[in-house]
Amino acid sequence: MSTTPNTVSVNILEKEYLVACPPEARAQLEQAARVLDNKMKEIRSSGKVYGTERIAVMAALNLTHDLLQEGEKSTKFDTTLESLQSKIDTALKSLS
Repeated sequence: MSTTPNTVSVNILEKEYLVACPPEARAQLEQAARVLDNKMKEIRSSGKVYGTERIAVMAALNLTHDLLQEGEKSTKFDTTLESLQSKIDTALKSLS
């Protein structure tokens, strides 16, 4: 597996950006660029935010908020699983 970065061209809000990334990360980079492009277009089309820089900041905040919410869900799920595992262990011990 090569770790030598290649330059990948991505388009965000009709502007081309050249980004260095390892070949094995290309698909994820392109997917991330599509998600960011879509979020920025959504914000621009709302008509409430003007300027590419402000749109980019709002998109970053929105995407970060989404990631943090997913992380909280994952943490709650992990806690629930741990609790269930503890209850199962206790129940199994009481049967022994």
